[in-house]
Amino acid sequence: MSEQGRPRFGKARTAEFVGSWRAALRIARREARRARGRTALVLSMIILPVLALTFVAVSVDMSRLTADERLDRQLAAADAELRLVSRAGPITQSGNGDHWNVAVENDDETTEVPRPPSTQEIAALLPEGSHVLPVVRWLPITTWDDDQDHMHELTASVVDLTDPLGRGLAHIHAGRAPVGADEIAVNPAARRKLGVALGDQVNASNGRQSWTVVGVIEAPDQLSPAAILHPAGVPPGAVEIDPVFLVDLPGPITTDLFRHLNDHGVVVTTRTPAPPTEYDAAWRGGIGAREELSLGVLIGGLGLLEVVLLVGPAFAVGVRRRRRELALVAVAGGDATQLRRVVLADGVVLGAVGALLGIALGIGLAVAGRPLMEEFVFQHRFGGYRFWPAALVVIGLVAVLAGVLAALTPAWMAARQDVVAGLANRRTPPVHSRRWLIVGLLLAAGGAAVAALGAVVSSDSVTLAGLLVGELGLVFATPTLVGLVARVGRFLPLVPRMALRDASRNRSSAAPAISAVMAAVAGSVALGLLLVSEQARDEERFRPSLPDRSVLVSVDGAPGDHSPPTLAEITEPAREHLHARAIAPLMSAGCVRLPDNCLITATLPPERACPWRSDRTLSEAEQLQARADPRCQGRPDDYFGLTFRVAVDDGSALPILTGAGPDQVAAATAVLRAGGAVLTDPRYVVDGRVELQVLRHLDEERQEQVRTLEVSGHALHHDLDMKWLLLSPAAADRLGLVTRHTGWAIGSDSVPEQEQQMRFNSAIRALGPLGVEISDSHYRSGTLAGLLLLAGVSAVVTVGATASATGLAAAEGRADLSTLAAVGASPRVRRLLSLCQAGVIAVLGSALGIVAGLGAAMIILLSSNQRYVDTWPIEPPYPVIVPWITLGVLVAVPLVAMVGAALFTRSRLPVERRMD
Repeated sequence: MSEQGRPRFGKARTAEFVGSWRAALRIARREARRARGRTALVLSMIILPVLALTFVAVSVDMSRLTADERLDRQLAAADAELRLVSRAGPITQSGNGDHWNVAVENDDETTEVPRPPSTQEIAALLPEGSHVLPVVRWLPITTWDDDQDHMHELTASVVDLTDPLGRGLAHIHAGRAPVGADEIAVNPAARRKLGVALGDQVNASNGRQSWTVVGVIEAPDQLSPAAILHPAGVPPGAVEIDPVFLVDLPGPITTDLFRHLNDHGVVVTTRTPAPPTEYDAAWRGGIGAREELSLGVLIGGLGLLEVVLLVGPAFAVGVRRRRRELALVAVAGGDATQLRRVVLADGVVLGAVGALLGIALGIGLAVAGRPLMEEFVFQHRFGGYRFWPAALVVIGLVAVLAGVLAALTPAWMAARQDVVAGLANRRTPPVHSRRWLIVGLLLAAGGAAVAALGAVVSSDSVTLAGLLVGELGLVFATPTLVGLVARVGRFLPLVPRMALRDASRNRSSAAPAISAVMAAVAGSVALGLLLVSEQARDEERFRPSLPDRSVLVSVDGAPGDHSPPTLAEITEPAREHLHARAIAPLMSAGCVRLPDNCLITATLPPERACPWRSDRTLSEAEQLQARADPRCQGRPDDYFGLTFRVAVDDGSALPILTGAGPDQVAAATAVLRAGGAVLTDPRYVVDGRVELQVLRHLDEERQEQVRTLEVSGHALHHDLDMKWLLLSPAAADRLGLVTRHTGWAIGSDSVPEQEQQMRFNSAIRALGPLGVEISDSHYRSGTLAGLLLLAGVSAVVTVGATASATGLAAAEGRADLSTLAAVGASPRVRRLLSLCQAGVIAVLGSALGIVAGLGAAMIILLSSNQRYVDTWPIEPPYPVIVPWITLGVLVAVPLVAMVGAALFTRSRLPVERRMD
């Protein structure tokens, strides 16, 4: 061929390609209008996930503030925000001030006790004429509702909003900003939570302070229940949080000022980026972002596969109903490629229409639901209206891809159909190859291996990739499994036999629906088993702080600031609200001098201490040695000695504090009355003796021994997280300690419920600033809600896939039903047939999904446990626990789908004339 002919040949091929697709798209558009029911079904399955993804993408994009928006909220009218992060030496920071690094660590032997920086300290670093406003964000405060006897937790901002620098930090909805110590402003969420209005009183939980609500003010970054306090209105005893400082400079901020502030440990945030440093080049994200991207792609792949499986049956049925039309295309000269294009064009058209409608509805829903998303999900005001075009393009392309993939198998079948049979509108028996079963089994085995590898290397993306490959393998194997199950039909009555025959004969529509159910059920079962197993492992590792029926009431504040209530004052509310059976004084011990710098503990014999440290990297051989060493079998925080909670007791508070049995209490009480000590760790007691010591802190790493004393000792065995060292009064005197009455230990007849604790807190508020400690064993969150959510999602998919596949099968088998009616079949046969058809899809899909989900979860758990076989510190393995709640729901769902199919099916049909 000449050089001149090649372009013409290429143009001809291109023209033929474009013309063929143009004709195919016209046919697809006509078919979509003609088969409106099937079109609506396909569009609904594409629109719903596209709408959800678009809603999330647009909401996330609007929630992410730009740098200018973030700085406008953070700085308001100020030139810069300063934060003192180190007094030890200079720091290096990123350009926006979000990250920093302390260049020099403080190695002084007498480390200064950290204190919040003062306004004067910051002002001394700035040019003359600068104005400084301190701001404390996220200060936790607790309030008390006298009407409901309930305590509320809020976060507060401490700032003078009347200052010119503070006026742009919040928006005033009603009232005014607080200007005194007895005034408070709340945001709308806090107003609803507290049930207050302008002029109402808000009481602090300590009973020593109250504020008057003078305004409803909203900070755009705090839409959760929050308050704003004047600096003079901070309640005494509140947690000390380092403030940031908004500054107004007399001139522009310069590079020299940046360097000067960084040299004094101050991080600078300003609209003008900080001058570049080595820190900017060294700090990079990357690994976490790549892992998140991989997870997102894989999760999107699983969702895409689910959509393809749900939509696939509709395209398969459409091809079978258009077999004569496609045969006419072949007679008119269309080859196999053009036939495939005609069917694939259905996927392109419906995918594109579904993408456009879903994106439009998603954008509209995101804009309309923006206020709700701001307040209840993201809990901060969004920035401008942005719609993330790149994400919407990807979502649209994925929707079109889903339509094309769903039509791929029907297109391949259409290209292979017999033309003569198609012209006569006769069904040709499909040819099924066992190689797909072999390919599916190989993919399933390979996916299981990849998932196990991901569990061993602790990579979620690798594990999810393995699950995706395994699910694809099961999808490939499902048609053959349907054929094998259909062989059982010969032993069944007429109607179930017909349902199995139809499923086997129409595998191109039944198999995707069964696979969709299987995928949803498998995911729910696997995640449910993992949740239940992780909860069981957490329960095995969990140790409560106190016995279940014990309550401790102690005085808040520094020792000696307040006196605890008397026995008579505490007895009445304890018996009324906690059903107290025993009340004992809680006595603490401290040093006469430097009470805050004193540590009272026991000496762990060196021969009983684990020789390895969990905070250091050990070789494999050292880890094996540590696992075999009986001294290193406990939890990591037990290896090197403990920080005990110390109390002075004669045995009266001991059973309440430790939950020990009568025999142990008797033996321990005898030791205390003999002048000894009781510990809750047996390693410290050697031949009935224990060495006590008093240490003085030099710095965070070192202590100085002040005094030691060897006394008789007794060890109690319990599983509490709190480790007790109970000193007898005689031992405390011999150590030179001062004993103080700090509260009461209360033993209850039953485990106090939260409502009981609230009523008790209300009753003792008038007795002074008191703190209440209660066991946290019954406040642990369970997995019931998660299991029900997983079961609900899979139930929706199961019912939806079953309903659509049953409806399509009923529409396609209408002629067969008419024949049954003509030969005298009962009208109930149609309902029973629909019930059995739904049962084949729902039962088979659920059964395969349960088996696949249990198998996948067990592979992940067993592989994860392999990581802990030779490692130290010793971690308990994940137990394999079946999520019976999820399985119970999933077993019932097929019954619901079958009953629903029967109820929504008409029992009578007009007799139609058969043309074939």
